Amino acid sequence: MVKVSNQNQYIFFNNSHTTAKPSSMEKEKQVYAKQPHERRATEEVNLAATAISLNVRLRSSDMPVYMQQRALHFVRSLVDSAPKNSRPNPTHLARALKKEFDLAYGPAWHCVVGKSFGSFVTHSPGGFMYFSLDSLCVLLFKTEVQLIKET
Repeated sequence: MVKVSNQNQYIFFNNSHTTAKPSSMEKEKQVYAKQPHERRATEEVNLAATAISLNVRLRSSDMPVYMQQRALHFVRSLVDSAPKNSRPNPTHLARALKKEFDLAYGPAWHCVVGKSFGSFVTHSPGGFMYFSLDSLCVLLFKTEVQLIKET
């Protein structure tokens, strides 16, 4: 016994029911709609694993995951390459991270590294990260660059 109801879009087979199968176009829409969320969740889990493995604490971020990972790995490698008997120089860390991001993602990156500082910055969308490792805090952000035309 088979009954089809167009109003509720259910197909009944011997007192059990399943929903009607969506068309192939509806399936593609559902898959496409889910992929960015699932991809973002996977990236965030990978970022958390990276932070744990590098002994870094992410404080705040408005930056794509791949850029965050690059910053974390870069700073950790700089800190680890410092001589064992001395602390890493915050000025050198800030300058190196700023240059790395200027070369990789364009100009106007700014970096502050220290133990105790306050900040209030305006940044470009997708260009802000604040994290700490060991006893140092790192603030990395990008500002918008506007060309000035001479008249």
